[in-house]
This record gives sequence, structure tokens and C-alpha cells, in this order.
Amino acid sequence: MREATWAVWGLIGLAVLSGCSAARHHHGMMDHGKGEAYWQKGQQEMAALVDRTVNDQDKAKRVKGIVGDIITELKAGREQERAYHQQLFALNANYAAAPEEFMKILDEANNQRMRTATTVLGQRFRMKELMTADEWKVLSDQMSAYSGRYQHDGTGAKTGY
Repeated sequence: MREATWAVWGLIGLAVLSGCSAARHHHGMMDHGKGEAYWQKGQQEMAALVDRTVNDQDKAKRVKGIVGDIITELKAGREQERAYHQQLFALNANYAAAPEEFMKILDEANNQRMRTATTVLGQRFRMKELMTADEWKVLSDQMSAYSGRYQHDGTGAKTGY
């Protein structure tokens, strides 16, 4: 399910972000590249893709607004995911912790990921409604090519095209 959540993200156009997140989430939870500069760079690069793709400037501005909303949602989701990991690490230190305590945190984390994915999916459809089928195809193709530079294989090594 985790892979599908991030696949949805890739479809909506923030390929810069999806490439790093599509790998198992453990690769990015505590490592470099997840600060504000990371998110700003992703938003700027996505805005450039939208500007090259969407001909109507008013529509492009609205699409970029949705991109901003998506980034805000993903940032919040990443912070929530980090908090769940911290709870699990703390619980792991408790020798007497019961399996049910771990399951409760895991269930909450999975439910939060699903809420984030559902919100992002709704925003994806809002974006799509603003664009023509041709614009959507061009944007999707550009994002696929772009995200290939950020893909990782199972070992963490980049697999870029």
C-alpha cells in the first residue's frame, strides 16, 4: 500500500519529490534532502514544468497553486510519519512493550498515510480538470523522464536514466 500511495504522488506531477519517496520510506525518513530547501526546489521545478506545459497562464497559476497544496500536504505527512517512527523507536526501548502497542502505532501511521494519499489524489483530479488531455500527457511524460534521475533501486543506489 505504501508503494501505491507514493505512486499516486508521482502521477500528480511532483516527480521530483516522488522519486525519492517511491523507494521504501526508510531511505528518506531521517536522511538528507528533506528540509525546506528540498521542498522549495521541488516546487520550483514543478512550476517550471507547468509553465512549459500549460498554455493558459491563468490555468497554469491555478495548477501551481494546487502543486503548492500538494507539497504542503506531503510535508505534513512526512512530519507525521517521522513522529510515528519516533514513537516506535521509544516503544522499542521498552522491554515490556506488548505487540498490541506496536500495532496501535502502525495502524495509526497507516491510516494517516491513507488520509494523506486520499487528499493528494483529490488534488490530482483538481489539477487534471484544469488541463487538457494533451497538456496532462506532456506534463506526465516530462515528470516521468525527470523522476528517473531520482529513482533508487533496492540498495539505495540511484538508477537514473
